[in-house]
Amino acid sequence: MELLDFLANEPTAVIVVAGLFGLIIGSFLNVVIYRLPVMMERGWRAECTALLSPDSIEEKTIEPFNLVVPRSRCPHCGHYITALENIPVLSYLWQRGQCTACQKHISIRYPLIEIASALLAMLTAWQMGYGLPLLGILILTWALLAASMIDIDHHLLPDHITLPFLWLGILFNLFGTYTTLQDSVIGAMAGYLILWSVYWLFKLLMKKEGMGYGDFKMLALLGAWMGWQLLPVIILMSSLVGATIGLIGIILLGRDKNIPIPFGPYLAGAGWITLLWGHDIVHAYVTWGRF
Repeated sequence: MELLDFLANEPTAVIVVAGLFGLIIGSFLNVVIYRLPVMMERGWRAECTALLSPDSIEEKTIEPFNLVVPRSRCPHCGHYITALENIPVLSYLWQRGQCTACQKHISIRYPLIEIASALLAMLTAWQMGYGLPLLGILILTWALLAASMIDIDHHLLPDHITLPFLWLGILFNLFGTYTTLQDSVIGAMAGYLILWSVYWLFKLLMKKEGMGYGDFKMLALLGAWMGWQLLPVIILMSSLVGATIGLIGIILLGRDKNIPIPFGPYLAGAGWITLLWGHDIVHAYVTWGRF
């Protein structure tokens, strides 16, 4: 209780603690980002095998693979990562970005995700302050970061993330934590149906798909956390940023316009910003619109 009382009265300490937890969670997010798509693919393969070859016996020699086992290891030589080699950011710097066994390069992405997790947590703590709302948004922030990276890598927004966090948003709003329960439920429904409608309209007009079902669920998730009123802000912000980056990629970088661009990270980023500063953004827009 003394620690909780201390944090309640020391905003700087809350920010520091959030940053430290962000580093630790960021290390775990690296595991989720890599392993969850593999776990899903294995699940799909098992389902297809059971459907197409119901009499086949799955090999029991396959190593269990989930978020806990096996231990993390070097993809080049199979060296198991020890606890001292798994300290967020510091281990990477100490090892100079190399495996201690084979000296092969370790992607800088791992410490960058850990740093991003910590910085986002600190920004959230700075904006929200100590309390239950901070805890909820921290958890959501880390989930959005993991989902965004998976979408970038695989053009996939896993139901394992979007659906549980949709319901978690409604659960928090049972107590009016971020918005009313009614606005939360309407936000979830409206978020899904808006992009679902855009998807079918685009498909009917262009004869091809413009986004995935995961995007519908992502916007539904965000609507469940903050209510339907802020959905237009999220849609406008994510669309503007996504279109701008897409045009830059096509015009300046020569990217093929037929290659799909994952929309999930833009939705997640816009949703996170809106959750923290959405009402300020709306107020500023209304105020400037009067001049």
